[in-house]
Amino acid sequence: MKDFFSRYGVWILAAAAAIAVTLSVLSYFTSTSPLLENAAGIVTAPFRLAAESVSRWVEDKKHYYQEYNDLLAENEALREEVAELRANARQADRDREENRLLRELIDLREQRRDFELEAAMVLERSANNWTRTLTLNRGTAHGVAAKNMVVSSEGYLIGVVTEVGLNWCTVQTIIDTDTELGALLFRTGDVVMAEGEFALMREKRLKLTYLPSGTALLVGDYIVTSGLGGYYPSNLVIGTVESVETDDNGLAQYAVLAPMRDFDTLTEVFVIKSFDIVE
Repeated sequence: MKDFFSRYGVWILAAAAAIAVTLSVLSYFTSTSPLLENAAGIVTAPFRLAAESVSRWVEDKKHYYQEYNDLLAENEALREEVAELRANARQADRDREENRLLRELIDLREQRRDFELEAAMVLERSANNWTRTLTLNRGTAHGVAAKNMVVSSEGYLIGVVTEVGLNWCTVQTIIDTDTELGALLFRTGDVVMAEGEFALMREKRLKLTYLPSGTALLVGDYIVTSGLGGYYPSNLVIGTVESVETDDNGLAQYAVLAPMRDFDTLTEVFVIKSFDIVE
């Protein structure tokens, strides 16, 4: 017996240890899950992880696209709101401009109660070597007629209507070479003539001629319409004396007049459709 253990004792101990380890492993797997099920779980774990990752990615993309669509809808709503606000702002600007024009019209009517006025907007400006004209958005449909005078909101003379359509008219400005207006030196009452002149038109000026002998013109003197003959209203300011000159013959004096308004910046004017005639 002693020889038996001496010869086989190591193998017996090794076998016992192996059996003990095997029983321990089997005991562990039996207490948690069946052996095959656990093995299957180990094999499929990476696939389950991949599936979960794909699921999370799909869910993230779904949320992303939902948020993206929500942002698109929100942006569209904001664009519509901005467009509406801009439209309201433009309408408010138009309303303010219209109210301002109406206030100016009322003020001008208070100054000249004999005037029947039509407010008009400047549509176009025309300038060449011989003419300076404006096109307005008022015509026969609004009671406008040829030879009607046109003034600014301050009552300064702008020109005379020469052509009329249904909803438009052409105004010959006072610096046009064809202009001839009976005028008065406001300070003295001397009767003079305001005329357009080729060289002066390019400088946006006109000429005061037929000065009575002994007329004492001063720079800054106001020149107004005379109203004589009943063709045009009286006391409309044509311009102011800018300088006093002598003609080429050295015999007669004339004055250079500066209009009260710059015709290139005018946006609205008033057409005088009727007025009281000065006898």
